[in-house]
Amino acid sequence: MKVLVTGGSGFIGTNLSLFLTEEGHEVRVLDLRSPNFKAEYVKGDIRDYETVKRAVEGIEAVVHLAAMVSAVEATEKPEEATEINVMGTLNLLEASRRQGVRRFVYASSVAVYGEPLYLPVDERHPNFPVNVYGATKLGGEALVNGYSGNYGLSTVSLRFFNVYGPWMRPGPYSGVILKFLEFAHGNEPFRIEGDGRQTRDFIYVEDVVRAIQLALEEEFTGAYNVGTGKETSIIELARLVSEVVGIPCRVEHAPPRKGDIRRSVADPSKLMLRGWRPKVDLKEGLRRTNEWYERFVRAHH
Repeated sequence: MKVLVTGGSGFIGTNLSLFLTEEGHEVRVLDLRSPNFKAEYVKGDIRDYETVKRAVEGIEAVVHLAAMVSAVEATEKPEEATEINVMGTLNLLEASRRQGVRRFVYASSVAVYGEPLYLPVDERHPNFPVNVYGATKLGGEALVNGYSGNYGLSTVSLRFFNVYGPWMRPGPYSGVILKFLEFAHGNEPFRIEGDGRQTRDFIYVEDVVRAIQLALEEEFTGAYNVGTGKETSIIELARLVSEVVGIPCRVEHAPPRKGDIRRSVADPSKLMLRGWRPKVDLKEGLRRTNEWYERFVRAHH
């Protein structure tokens, strides 16, 4: 299959592109940054329709990962977040429809649910985002559904929970696991916002990639949770990271983050009915992520 991966140079995109290439698919990457692996590459911004149109030419399936992915950044730049996450998605859907793309896989997020009314969260849970990021992901999802209903485009939305693993992006908006690895290797205490009892469902990137592969190969539609169904507190995560790195666990608390969800865990049974299973547990995933961190991140500092 000839697959376009938007955001293919990013964290999930790199893992996915390498995997699809190994599986014998042809991969084209659309991204502002060039990929660090061999692939056909279109440099450009998803906000530019002409670029998107060029990227979709001759493509059978689109995996749309390109987005402003940090909730913190989206809060700081709401207009830009909406342009990228909503209008960018519209550009891709429109180009896909016009070019006769066979399958469109949209990367959505747990953020569409907002503060859970019950746990674990299944796909029937009301969508009530409590931040700009969640609102833009839900906006993209609504467009995906609209294109499916209006034009018969074969689409699916995968709602990722907290994805981690090799090729995570360092920087001011990096996720908690990468920050914890940086603290551990820098011999600094783990800085935790709030009391650390807030929970998340951490899913290893390889399991996410297999969920995307399934969504590419099978024609199911609608929204699907991609999570493990296991709830982990941030304080427990700090303990696990320090264990994996082999240092004592020291923690310092900062004020809680505004609009932070208290508890979050997926009910992934809808996707599991299709034969998908999360295979990598948190400790093993952290061990592999730390191995990558030591080999690539620390080595280049």
